Amino acid sequence: MKIRPAVIADSEAMWRIFQAVIATGTSWAFPPDTRREEALPYFMGPGIASWVAEAEDRIIGLCRVVPLRTLVSDRRDLGSHVANGSFMVDPDYRGHGAGKAMGLHCLREAKRAGYLAMQFNYVVSTNTPAVALWTKLGFNIVGTVPKAFRHKELGLVDIYVMHRFLDDIATD
Repeated sequence: MKIRPAVIADSEAMWRIFQAVIATGTSWAFPPDTRREEALPYFMGPGIASWVAEAEDRIIGLCRVVPLRTLVSDRRDLGSHVANGSFMVDPDYRGHGAGKAMGLHCLREAKRAGYLAMQFNYVVSTNTPAVALWTKLGFNIVGTVPKAFRHKELGLVDIYVMHRFLDDIATD
């Protein structure tokens, strides 16, 4: 598996993964009818560091790191030392290590960029593979927002805020 910076030429593959992931209505807040024009800037907009994971000559995942201040207005400037990450893996390639590889990559890139911590603001509690992965990578659940996600199958479910410091992350 290779992880490299995303480029415009990756847009079609990124859009395909984005559509497949949000279509389930089980792990992302984007509605299933999100348009391409809204989706792609989320991963490839100004000030966003994004990468793709490749295996078997195709893109199988995408990830990004942004300052938390771009997402939460009360975390601007004096809270900008905390990064936020987002990850999507092609449903056909789940369970093959792409999420872990991209997670480790983003932790290193966040540390290299000078962030002191990383926080995920919206991890759906019923997305057990994601919760397990982030826990294995050193994240802790630091908050629970009750019934904050409209799960397509389960109705209203909790979301987690997950956080970890980056002081033990090597950038070599």
